Amino acid sequence: MCERPAAVSFSSGTLATPPMQPHHAFAAALALAQSLVDTLPRGVPGLFNPWADHCGDDLPGNGPPEKLRRLAEHLDCAPRFILCGEAPGYQGCRHSGVAFTSERLLLEGAIPRVAVPTASRLTSRRLPYSEPSATIVWKALRRLGLAEQVVLWNALQLHPHQPEDHLTNRTPTDAELMQGAPAMRLLVTAFPGAQLVAIGRKSELLLGRMGIATAGQVRHPANGGATAFSEGLKELLRVAARP
Repeated sequence: MCERPAAVSFSSGTLATPPMQPHHAFAAALALAQSLVDTLPRGVPGLFNPWADHCGDDLPGNGPPEKLRRLAEHLDCAPRFILCGEAPGYQGCRHSGVAFTSERLLLEGAIPRVAVPTASRLTSRRLPYSEPSATIVWKALRRLGLAEQVVLWNALQLHPHQPEDHLTNRTPTDAELMQGAPAMRLLVTAFPGAQLVAIGRKSELLLGRMGIATAGQVRHPANGGATAFSEGLKELLRVAARP
């Protein structure tokens, strides 16, 4: 059986977190989230750190501390799988702090373990940000009974965008990609019983460049890949159930 993350020591210069007294299990998840974030640079042009940098679209109460807490809530589990994409997008993790998770899904209370925001909105956009891939991923996870058994992550945990337009996504360079390697290795170490699965060929290649082995790869849900993504997850479950 997979285990919850062991307690991780806080390093210097950590981000402020909401003043709460979490139980022991959540304290370990919060420490892990902080340790992951501490490996990442902040304030880099063209690379947005959701847990350290401030976005002009975010309303008060949806800054780095709130996103860090959501990440910790997401990590507060004993996952069977770590599903890993390429990098955060401007419609998802940039504003939520959780991979493959959008503002709309958070407001709907659709994300297990993550508290529904008390505010009616997280961003100043006219309508809540909605990421198609995020919607497909969580729908498939719920249908297959995996929503409580999965941690979602990205090979590069920073949102790569055009320097003059944060409402864009771009492919990270090799040098940028390697900035995500320490956190990727830390996450895999924190959940030794979980199988790491790449979402899409690009993610699989990126993890390979980092020297991180995967247990498999599933089709990315974007561009008509929803059915193949779901079927890939079913196959993972079938293989995992073999004696």
